[in-house]
Amino acid sequence: MTDAAPTEVAPPRKVVYCGVCTLPPEYCEFGGTTKKCEEWLAKAHPDLHKQIYSEEVIQAGLAALSVEAQKRAEKDATKKAAKAEAAEQREAERKADAMVYIKRVERQKRKYVTVVIGLEQHGLDLKKMAKEFGKKFATGSSVTKTPSGGEEITVQGDVSDDMFDYLEEKYEGVIPEDNIECIEEKKKKAAG
Repeated sequence: MTDAAPTEVAPPRKVVYCGVCTLPPEYCEFGGTTKKCEEWLAKAHPDLHKQIYSEEVIQAGLAALSVEAQKRAEKDATKKAAKAEAAEQREAERKADAMVYIKRVERQKRKYVTVVIGLEQHGLDLKKMAKEFGKKFATGSSVTKTPSGGEEITVQGDVSDDMFDYLEEKYEGVIPEDNIECIEEKKKKAAG
């Protein structure tokens, strides 16, 4: 064994990850949500935003490119911005058209359950919503699979009217009022 002097270990680096695309901010341009990432970085880490997105840094980066590469970079940037804007537009239209259905389903002997379908299309987490409904209405609530492969929330008891009012009030900005609809479904009587 040799007597080697102990080497000094560098302290670990603190890496910042983007709150939008989860990449380091230097790589956000490759994520597809550059505009949102830049806005998040400006709010969360203004000093890092200046290092990456300041006008001087952008101009210095463009100056290092050839004229042809500059034109290509500008064209790519406008194309990416247009693509992101179109995707945002499609998402907004999809949310505006997505319906939330509240069904009162009769089980047996005047027992009911309330089924809520379509919340996930508005970006809501079904498991959290089921837990929230269970607490709000003081009853059992769970996420169940539908035969078509989707998911729905089943709440024990007839809380369809209260559910309608609750969704209308609490998620006013998330779910448009016109997109919530109540449906009543009766159990078919067995042939005698």
